[in-house]
Amino acid sequence: MPTVSLTVNGKVVSAEVENRTLLVQLLREKLGLTGTHVGCDTSQCGACVVHINGDAVKSCTTLALQVEGTDVTTIEGLATNGELHPMQEAFRDNHALQCGFCTPGMVMAAIDLVNKNPNPDEQTVRRELEGNLCRCTGYHNIVKAIIAGGQAMGG
Repeated sequence: MPTVSLTVNGKVVSAEVENRTLLVQLLREKLGLTGTHVGCDTSQCGACVVHINGDAVKSCTTLALQVEGTDVTTIEGLATNGELHPMQEAFRDNHALQCGFCTPGMVMAAIDLVNKNPNPDEQTVRRELEGNLCRCTGYHNIVKAIIAGGQAMGG
């Protein structure tokens, strides 16, 4: 079985994986990082979004072997010294979650959005969230949280 080596949340890791192992499986099953969720298995819902070398990627359709040598950040890697990331705080403060299932992917996609567009307006946020589904909130508070999170991140 091949071995994949990468950096996950600042820690160098290696694991034996089958050729067909998905990144989300590596994270959840081999590394115990269960904050990355599996929702649809078809890259439609966005619950599995992580950052690979700083870019948002759906881990349910990325093979683990494709991330050899990369830097992967999951929702567990955002907080620093017990302090939430500004986007996580914005989601909490703006009541942008209910059941929480989509939240990790939403937060990771939101950070990527704000990194690429530091001061997005409501229309931009709504357009950029098309690949992330939430069945609970109706998106109004999620959009508010992303705009607030962007401002807190320095946008």
